[in-house]
Amino acid sequence: MQAEVREAAVVAVAVALGGVLLGVLWWWLAPHVPLVGDVAEGNWAVYLKETEGEQAVGVDGTFTLLGLGFGVVSALVVFLLRRRGGVPLVVGLAVGGLLGSLLAWRTGVWLGPAGDVVAQAREVGRGVTFSAPLRMGAKGALLAWPLAALVLHLGLTALFGPRDPEPEFSDGPYQAPPVA
Repeated sequence: MQAEVREAAVVAVAVALGGVLLGVLWWWLAPHVPLVGDVAEGNWAVYLKETEGEQAVGVDGTFTLLGLGFGVVSALVVFLLRRRGGVPLVVGLAVGGLLGSLLAWRTGVWLGPAGDVVAQAREVGRGVTFSAPLRMGAKGALLAWPLAALVLHLGLTALFGPRDPEPEFSDGPYQAPPVA
């Protein structure tokens, strides 16, 4: 059992470190939400440039799709390396996927534009378009990676995992044990 828990910890850490790559890809591939600043009565106000734009939803969708892809890859790698599976290994895969998603989220936000949009608007000037900070509106997207990894690992284990030996039956008809 100690060896399985140790394996699960290694898997969790390795999978979680993949979150840095996911965060970089999210920052690079996610659409930019355009903002524009204006001065009204001496105060800066920041508005969406396109009020009906879908970029904010695209940011969440990009993270979700990347998370699903990372879940598939991590489940496939873990299954191919440790075919016999086990509960601790699956828990390590799920925990690693969740930690990787959290790390990816924070990495993408850190790499993205600054969070102070008023200061950014002042810097670029009145009426000039700039990008909003990278933020996730749908926090459920953080579960895409661990859920995809769990579902695929379960399917691979069910289809290709080791099997218990079939019980041997006698050739004769079944006989009930004597009743006392």
